[in-house]
Amino acid sequence: MSTSIWKFANPHHFSQMVESITPVLWVLSGCFITIGLGWGFFFTPDDYLQGSTVKIIFVHVPSALMAINCWLMMLVSSLIWIIRKHHISILAAKAAAPIGLSFTFLALITGGLWGQPMWGSFWAWDPRLTSFLILFLHYITYQLIWLYLINRQSAANISSLVCLVGSVFALLSRYAVNFWNQGLHQGATLSLDQETNIHDAFYYPLIFCIIGFVLLFITLVLVRTKTEVTHNQISLYEKLRSK
Repeated sequence: MSTSIWKFANPHHFSQMVESITPVLWVLSGCFITIGLGWGFFFTPDDYLQGSTVKIIFVHVPSALMAINCWLMMLVSSLIWIIRKHHISILAAKAAAPIGLSFTFLALITGGLWGQPMWGSFWAWDPRLTSFLILFLHYITYQLIWLYLINRQSAANISSLVCLVGSVFALLSRYAVNFWNQGLHQGATLSLDQETNIHDAFYYPLIFCIIGFVLLFITLVLVRTKTEVTHNQISLYEKLRSK
């Protein structure tokens, strides 16, 4: 099993795999997101306290979830690079960074739009919001390293260290509510505890949205990683030709 997984460290095998599964992933992600958002925005009732504002949940929760999990995926890829020096792993982390940054930005914007009528302000220095903002800055830092460091090996090593540090804030943004009870941010939206879980009217379309966002993330990462692999191969070929 491990041998079959590691064969995708070969650029040729990886590219073949991406080409074969991405059409299906595009269709599935599009279907789940369309059904989830359509169901959520047009066929769910307004909340008795938050009104129609509550429907921001169908974008905010999936984007926040993917912002955190994207960084954790980058962490795993960076650790594989540090331990085994597999180039596709670090290229996957590099490819995921702009996607994670987009999800984080979307989560911050939708969170502000949701928070303003609830808290009376678009922003509050809540523990979860603050750690999420710091995570956003780590995403930017990560990309700046790849943008301005000419030496690719140094960029890979330094960005991996940034990923290790940023993972602390990724986890804090997920569990800050459990650590600091005085925060304004609500607890978990989805829970195994039925008493704290959201109503079924919102739960099921939200699940569709989350699955759609996950599939979209996987699709974008695979496509961008394949692009990075191709670009890396072209760069190596040009270096060999120049010699």
